[in-house]
Amino acid sequence: MAGHRTEPAGPGPAIAVALSVAGSDPSGGAGIQADLKTFHAFGVYGAAVITTLTVQNTRGVQAVHPVAADVVLAQLDAVDDDLAIGAAKLGLVPTVALAEALGERLHRRPLPRLVVDPVLVAGSGDALAAAGTAAALRALLPHALLVTPNLAEAAALTGRPVEDVAGMREAAQALVDLGATAALVKGGHLPERPIDVLLVDGAVHELDAERVPAGPTHGTGCTLSAAIAATLAGGEDLVAAVARARRFVHRGLAAAPALGGGRRPLDHRVSST
Repeated sequence: MAGHRTEPAGPGPAIAVALSVAGSDPSGGAGIQADLKTFHAFGVYGAAVITTLTVQNTRGVQAVHPVAADVVLAQLDAVDDDLAIGAAKLGLVPTVALAEALGERLHRRPLPRLVVDPVLVAGSGDALAAAGTAAALRALLPHALLVTPNLAEAAALTGRPVEDVAGMREAAQALVDLGATAALVKGGHLPERPIDVLLVDGAVHELDAERVPAGPTHGTGCTLSAAIAATLAGGEDLVAAVARARRFVHRGLAAAPALGGGRRPLDHRVSST
């Protein structure tokens, strides 16, 4: 029966549950695979709903195969009916149809502490979402506790250029005006220091960091949003969750293994504290 969660069959320790609704990366560096590694690193139980099957590796994306919207929603309902989800992240939404279906579902049945990572393009520069999806994603923002775009994604969502910290501040406010409770605009692609801008409860936080000389990498955005969701599922507040997630990504970048012939994945075995 929809909405009914059964009690565990036997004794066992309580554990927080985090859910990822995202695409699959068969090379393991991004998407569902990176999210589940991150959830494990943060000590929460990870569940996953797959929105997209990609053909990709560290060198790039060769093909994108969206999962039908009704199948995505059936996966989501199956998990939500059974597990007490503490927080969730929404990653790759490859089509307008799926964005609209998820919007209707979230209006009818919200997900708790939802982090929306508006994935539009892979780290390699390959397009992952169909044309028009960015506009459809705007309708999901009122369901988000936090939205975490990079510069290009923030520009696509707000319809304005986002090229510096001032533009990031304006974009964060625009995203909150569109309905998100809070916004984290990521500055990893800034030409100088990688400053992130967090707008929460009306306060703007400029979060500075040292750039990690890891070379080209992929999966940082997926890992960051998953780490935030994992920390929220564990009961921490949003500002603390963002700070802890950023530390984890920084360590993961610093330890990025030399795997494959393209962009390095993060090392998800680093400390999450």
